[in-house]
Amino acid sequence: MVQAAERLGFDAFFRSDHYLHMGADPGPGPTDSWVTLAALARETTSIRLGTLVTAATFRLPGPLAISVAQVDQMSGGRVEFGFGTGWFDEEHKAYGIPFPPVGERFARFEEQLEIITGLWTTKPGDTYSFEGAYYRLADSPALPKPAQSPRPPVIIGGVGAKRTPRLAAKFADEYNVPFHGLEDTIAGFGRVREACAGVGREPIVLSAAQVLCVGADEAEIARRAAAIGREVPELRHNGLAGTPQEVIDKIGRFAEAGCERMYLQVLDLADLDHLELVAAEIMPHV
Repeated sequence: MVQAAERLGFDAFFRSDHYLHMGADPGPGPTDSWVTLAALARETTSIRLGTLVTAATFRLPGPLAISVAQVDQMSGGRVEFGFGTGWFDEEHKAYGIPFPPVGERFARFEEQLEIITGLWTTKPGDTYSFEGAYYRLADSPALPKPAQSPRPPVIIGGVGAKRTPRLAAKFADEYNVPFHGLEDTIAGFGRVREACAGVGREPIVLSAAQVLCVGADEAEIARRAAAIGREVPELRHNGLAGTPQEVIDKIGRFAEAGCERMYLQVLDLADLDHLELVAAEIMPHV
């Protein structure tokens, strides 16, 4: 899938970060996002690679900073770091991962953002220390460094009204609204623009993610919807679904709202013809 996306001219390939399958069929199960991206870094040459989004609950911040920096080096500086609090309780239960209440998750998330970006931006030869409520680092050599300087782009997503815009304005290079309608997306963009202005930052990149289900005709649209266990009317309402022209028009409405980047969630990873259709009939027009 990622090699086809690179060949067809897509800008980036992003992984979700989950340890439990969310559909009815549990097998073979998800793969670890950063292990997978490390392998893809060596199997590709130009496409950017990232997560939408890494769960802060899964990994300690110091080792996570090391993993992401290594993948950035392995890819020649093509990594983008989407980062979130974690939300799916069942996968934490399934693999023995602590899942604190939402307030604590956000507090830990903020400390992790401080630590990860701090480690990456510490000058070579200097050390990094941090003292927080949940994490303490003492005289870290802050190595390895990412290939990108001063660090890989940081993406924060969600539609929270207060904490998410504040953290996006403080740490992020991009703000993403995942799998919401246009009205919620516009509201989220507005809150982040306001938060950026409040701390004297220029507006950051604004993006949205939508499930993709496009076909040349109604039969092909229905076939692709059935393959991912979804209904066509629901996908037309909640995602980027329909004919190429329908999808072009909907992307245009997101663009008018200020969206600069659109993430297309492809749920059938074996359907490379889906990518071919998007590349031929949609990409030239957006």
